[in-house]
Amino acid sequence: MDGQTGKVVSVHEAYGSEHDFEIFKRSGVVFAKDVLAVADKGYVGLHELHPFSVLPVRKPRNGELSKTQKAFNRNVSSYRIRIEHVNRRIKLFKMFQHRYRNKQRKHLMRISLVCGIYNYELGF
Repeated sequence: MDGQTGKVVSVHEAYGSEHDFEIFKRSGVVFAKDVLAVADKGYVGLHELHPFSVLPVRKPRNGELSKTQKAFNRNVSSYRIRIEHVNRRIKLFKMFQHRYRNKQRKHLMRISLVCGIYNYELGF
């Protein structure tokens, strides 16, 4: 997802409960070298795959974050909130609010269509 424009760029799915970073690694998505990847704390290890990435600073065990680290985390969160708002708008479709009862092999195609409709509403 493009955090500045809100455009959905890529869609991947997992079967059952699976960690977001595992889905990302399996997807094979490769960022261009000049693209800034902003992620949440669930993507620890993203620096190894893409050095130009930003993650929030984790609180050390039995310790506290400094004021600058908290300010940094706040800035990262203020950028990521745009992405979370896009996720919310996509989840407003009834297909995501109830149990999916159609053929599983068509699920990703339908999710991609919903994201395409969303991008169309944005003017892309």
